[in-house]
Amino acid sequence: MNILWDFDGTLMNTYPAYTDIMARVLGKEAQRDDIQKQLKVSFPHAMTYFQVTAEQEREIRSLCDQISPADVRPFAGVEKVLAFADQNVIMTHKNRQAVLDILRYHHLEHYFADMVTGDDGYPRKPHSASYAYLHNKHHIDLAIGDRELDLLPANNLGIATCSFQRNCSIATYEISDYEDFFQLEIVKKGEAL
Repeated sequence: MNILWDFDGTLMNTYPAYTDIMARVLGKEAQRDDIQKQLKVSFPHAMTYFQVTAEQEREIRSLCDQISPADVRPFAGVEKVLAFADQNVIMTHKNRQAVLDILRYHHLEHYFADMVTGDDGYPRKPHSASYAYLHNKHHIDLAIGDRELDLLPANNLGIATCSFQRNCSIATYEISDYEDFFQLEIVKKGEAL
């Protein structure tokens, strides 16, 4: 099974670090739970929702660029799924060096055959060009993401999708943690072959 992964909020629990940064910049005007909820829609959505000024956005982005790999953690059980897959690839808007630094810090880089990052010039999700590139090259069986935005491109290409920690009406499958992954029909069917 070849799996396409979203990075932030799917492989790595980056939301606590991003929430801390936005809370620090926005001050008491924004509640942490609300910040995280809006970030889970998308970063641009959160900026609009909180009416972030250009100066605040520059500060937030600068602080996000300074997040240490030690400040983010892989989700529990994700390494077991990575090891199960025949190939893993990543599609993220994060810059390549930041992704590589985090993967190396957590000793996960060897699980990935390829990645498309924000440095590669593809249109932002939900545009499907980056997914099409990875699918044509690696024959993706399943795309995993924590937001509808991560699943729409795969749906457009006819790739099965799995929503992580979120109900999503367009997802083929939904899981609340990575132990649930091994109960998915697509996984059981593949193991039976």
